[in-house]
Parts: sequence; structure tokens; C-alpha cells
Amino acid sequence: MEWVVIGIVVALVLLVYGWYVALISRRNKAREALASVDVHLQKRFDLLPNVLKLVQKFMTHEKALMERLTQLRAEVGRDYAKADPAAVKGHLDAAKELEAGMTRLFAVAENYPELRSSSTIVEAQQSFAEVENQIAAARRFYNAAVNSLNNAVEIFPGSMIAGWARVQALPFYEVETAEARKAVDVDHYLKP
Repeated sequence: MEWVVIGIVVALVLLVYGWYVALISRRNKAREALASVDVHLQKRFDLLPNVLKLVQKFMTHEKALMERLTQLRAEVGRDYAKADPAAVKGHLDAAKELEAGMTRLFAVAENYPELRSSSTIVEAQQSFAEVENQIAAARRFYNAAVNSLNNAVEIFPGSMIAGWARVQALPFYEVETAEARKAVDVDHYLKP
């Protein structure tokens, strides 16, 4: 009888340890996915000053937009604690706003014929579109990893073990406002 109790205790300890290992593995997979998003955000971060310098030569009327993009670039470039869900959310929100700003910048650039015909700007737009596609793929990978982590953290007995192991659910990378889900009205940005 004594061996049966010892066997049950050992089995429970191994089960809890196995669940703990799975939680930590999923958290690390989500961190890896977030790092992948950051690699592509860094590409955009590095591309942005060159685009702004090119556009600045032509667009004196859009100074506020370019200043905001520069400010957002600094916010996205800051270091943050990847384990803290609030810091991750803030980082992702700044990246989303930077993406929207760049989309606005290229929409506004369409209003300047000399800018639109510049081969350098066309190449910059193509590079930007390529980086955005890579970011979109990295976001899908991140959201899949976060989904797996969040399920493990929120479903019993993982919820108990996650609390003990200090593993928290992470935020998805998603569009949060109805305004952001609407189609872009390019005419709005092209008005003089």
C-alpha cells in the first residue's frame, strides 16, 4: 500500500512538472515569435529615416505627419520587458500606429506628382510593402504562439501551475478600434 501512495505522489509530481515545462516552453515560443515581429519592425525602423528624408525634400506641407512618424519610430525602438503583458501591449500599439502613419504618408505622397514619379520613392514604397508583408507573417506566427500560451495558462490545471510559475497570458496583436477596421479613404488624405 505504501508503494502505491509513493507511486501516485511521484506520478502527480511528474505531471505537474510536465505541465510546468509545457507552460514555460509555450511562453518562450511566444517570446520568440515576438522577437521575430521585432526583427521585422527593426527593418521598418531602419527604412523609415531614409523614406522620411526622401519625402521631406518634396513635402513641406506634411511636417506634422513626419514629426509624428519620427516620434513613433523612437517609441517602437525602445526596449521593453518582454515578459510584462502591459509593456508588450504598449510596444505593439506603437508599432500599429507607426504602420498606420506610414500608410498615410504614402497616401499623401500620391498627391505630389514629382514625388510619385521619383524612382527612389517607388523603390522605398516597394521595400516598405515587402517589410510590411514580413511583419504580417511574423504577427500571424506571434498570434498562434500567444494563442497556445494563453490556452495553456487559462485552462485548468494550467491556470494553477501558471500562477505558481508566474507565467501570464500575453496580448494578441490585433486591431482594436472600429476606425482601424474601416477601409482607408485615400481621398481624405489627398485633399490639399
